[in-house]
Amino acid sequence: MTIIRVVVNGAYGKMGRTAVQGILGDPQLELVGAVGRVRGIGLDAGEAAGCNKAGIAIEKDLEACLARVKPDVVIDFTNPAVVKDSIRTILLAGAHAVVGTTGLSGADLPLLQGWSRETGKNVLVAPNFAIGAVLMMKFAQEAARFFPAVEIIEAHNPQKADAPSGTAIKTAEAMQGARGENPVVLGEEKIPGVRGGALNGIPIHSVRLPGYVAHQQVIFGGLGQTLTLRHDSISRESFIPGIVLAVKKVGELEGVVYGFENLLDG
Repeated sequence: MTIIRVVVNGAYGKMGRTAVQGILGDPQLELVGAVGRVRGIGLDAGEAAGCNKAGIAIEKDLEACLARVKPDVVIDFTNPAVVKDSIRTILLAGAHAVVGTTGLSGADLPLLQGWSRETGKNVLVAPNFAIGAVLMMKFAQEAARFFPAVEIIEAHNPQKADAPSGTAIKTAEAMQGARGENPVVLGEEKIPGVRGGALNGIPIHSVRLPGYVAHQQVIFGGLGQTLTLRHDSISRESFIPGIVLAVKKVGELEGVVYGFENLLDG
């Protein structure tokens, strides 16, 4: 069995700690480094994630960490403001990148493709690693062919760094590709923004409240009927199987792949 050496970038964040749990729990994966920007520096990554001591301290300098430990794969759960710089640093260090940081969309793919070609390393950009969420997006793409109107409601905890979520953006992009140019007619807004934002004519409403983890509804409307697709991540453990699979598969991809669902096809 080939052991895959992994670094987690953003290791002290909620998703970073979840990734550390997944790596430490899989015999094919070896945690060789952990990086954080501000919080958790110096702490043992395993203990910070609620696991046994891993012997890997969270450090601040991503580039120095990668040069020293030379990982096969880096998981990035950082911040939308720095994710592109992080990806370039990862690829230039000779590692594949599994990116769960939101803030990237299909429009960013040409830039990432250029870096991938330059370095010969692969990138998987996955707004959501929960298999149920991926299935929800696939079902929404299919339903969009038959319903003239749709809106998305997504809910996360207040610490989420961006809105709307990457999952909502990916869902809207997938549905628009399936439904063509069907218009969505919005009524007059008496309070500006009350109908949410819109991507490709699809309204997206973002809720940020304590108690939420990651939740999304896609509500379709048609003649005399509605259809609601809903996914709820009750805990971040729902992301672990997808993260582990992504780390194991990213080396088999070609270039940049946008969406975890591409690992499930076939």
